[in-house]
Amino acid sequence: MGFQDQSYREIITKAVIGRGRKFSKNIDHIKPEHKPSSILGCWVINHLYNAKKKGDKGVEITGSYDINVWYSHNDNTKTEVVTERVPYKELVKLSVKDENCIDDEYEVYAKAIQQPNCLECKIVQHGQKIFVEIEKEFLVEVIGETKLCVKVDPDGCVVEDVEEEWDFELTDDDFKDVDPDFLDKKHDN
Repeated sequence: MGFQDQSYREIITKAVIGRGRKFSKNIDHIKPEHKPSSILGCWVINHLYNAKKKGDKGVEITGSYDINVWYSHNDNTKTEVVTERVPYKELVKLSVKDENCIDDEYEVYAKAIQQPNCLECKIVQHGQKIFVEIEKEFLVEVIGETKLCVKVDPDGCVVEDVEEEWDFELTDDDFKDVDPDFLDKKHDN
């Protein structure tokens, strides 16, 4: 098949040439200023990330988030919030790959399906540190140029010149189930 065969055409287009998904859990340790008595709350905010293709290995996501832990100390008589910025790197392997990519220029899209979220937060190491278990999940797509081979119809595109008539007139049957007092009724909820 080539350019001599007029029944096929090669089309160059951008398409998804790779796709991957990764769920991960990790444990971060935070050392607060005071020895904690109890954990009152934990939340993760300010998630930032970017993604780039990492050769044939997949897509590398580099990012960071802030962990905020609200805790009590001095035998539960005082409270504080400790904040720690956590950097991370995740390698997302591509489970779907198109080997017919034309060049090495790619667009990479990454989406956090599950933003970093605290699963567990507890006091460890004789009350000196706070253990925080975080989960997150990413979906990545790699867009690149690829070739498609399509068959050409020798008859061309045939469009039938058929005008359908639509009947939009309402009949009495269309109104038989309408309750004219609907708006006047009071509904008990």
